[in-house]
Amino acid sequence: MNARSAQSALVPTSNSLVALGFPGNLGNIEAYISAVNRLPMLSHDEEVSLARKLRDKNDLAAAQKLILSHLRLVVSIARGYLGYGLPHADLIQEGNIGLMKAVKRFDPDQGVRLVSYAMHWIRAEIHEYILKNWRLVKVATTKAQRKLFFNLRSHKEGLDTMTPAQVDALAKTLDVKREEVIEMETRLSGRDIALEAPTDDEDDKFAPIAYLSSESHEPTRILEAQEYDRLQSEGLEAALSKLDARSRRIVEARWLASDDGSGATLHELADEFGVSAERIRQIEAVALKKMKGALAEYA
Repeated sequence: MNARSAQSALVPTSNSLVALGFPGNLGNIEAYISAVNRLPMLSHDEEVSLARKLRDKNDLAAAQKLILSHLRLVVSIARGYLGYGLPHADLIQEGNIGLMKAVKRFDPDQGVRLVSYAMHWIRAEIHEYILKNWRLVKVATTKAQRKLFFNLRSHKEGLDTMTPAQVDALAKTLDVKREEVIEMETRLSGRDIALEAPTDDEDDKFAPIAYLSSESHEPTRILEAQEYDRLQSEGLEAALSKLDARSRRIVEARWLASDDGSGATLHELADEFGVSAERIRQIEAVALKKMKGALAEYA
């Protein structure tokens, strides 16, 4: 059995749900929660026996019974995260994934009940889901930021900004820097703003895209422009200095004498130096190749 089929087998089927007390049709989250709370709980001996069957014999039926008997735990934990504005059903679904991971890794011989072991995995999956979906822009990436994200709301009193004393107290409680507390509070107090303009025709509404800086003010564009100007002046002069007098005269007359590119012709320079136009073209090609190498070294 491959990994995908094994994971699918762990998911409770409709037949197993009905056999363990679920009604035939769960149309909404309230019906699901009601059905979950009616499922029988396992005794310690039953839990150990089922866990050993899963571990030793890969008994997926035993895994299903372990999962079903702990679905009420997921519902209870997920309820504590409703304040983040995400659907309760989605929180439960993510928590169920954590429960399945816990059942798969549970060792009954460690002397720990599955309920205690599974709480960590359930919370971890719910935390990951909230951090990925609560905002378009990630608000918590480091371990300290995650700790603040999930504790700041419960420690704040009302919607007002925290006082310096409250900031210091929370920083001490969570063992983080006060600057990190202030930064996370600022992030959480903000809101997502649409970049594009509204879809109505009101002239007095403007989205951020209307007043964002142009690309010409972007730092990398500025550096590129400065580098280009430097190559145009200092770099070009350094490259010309590598040429002999005749080659420099030909390049300057052909390409640098006017801004519109209407420099001297090959025949005009051939008459000036008393050679053929083809010879002027050859000298020009060698000079330009030499200048290209000199510019590359200068850059």
